[in-house]
Amino acid sequence: MKIILKADVANLGYKDDVVEVKNGYARNYLIPQRLAIMATSSALKVHAENLKQRAHKIEKIKADAQAVADSLKDVALTIAAKVSATGTIYGSVSNIQIAEELAKLGHEIDRKLIVIKESVKEVGHYTATVKLHKDVAVEIPFEVVAE
Repeated sequence: MKIILKADVANLGYKDDVVEVKNGYARNYLIPQRLAIMATSSALKVHAENLKQRAHKIEKIKADAQAVADSLKDVALTIAAKVSATGTIYGSVSNIQIAEELAKLGHEIDRKLIVIKESVKEVGHYTATVKLHKDVAVEIPFEVVAE
């Protein structure tokens, strides 16, 4: 089933994307949660017209995201965590701690935009990806040290 996304959906697509999903996923989750609408011919025409009218706004949003990405390009974080004698962390480092460290440096980034691919449970060097826009992402290196 073809649908038009009304909001960003993880591992599926971004707002205003036209994607193909299974019927049950669309009917039972995406459409009732108001995350998508069915891509009928009339809905696709309206969608195309809306995109055409919002093109300059979308470019401004992308330019703003690129400016934030440029400011984050040279940022390197150090996160202190309680560590056991073997070097493992009590708990783990998540995107919340990275968002807090970025806020201390003056960069207000929503924690939902920060993705850490591997599990951070030991002291060491890692990278996190900040997805500011569907076309703009920046990797931030961070180091986990003993507190």
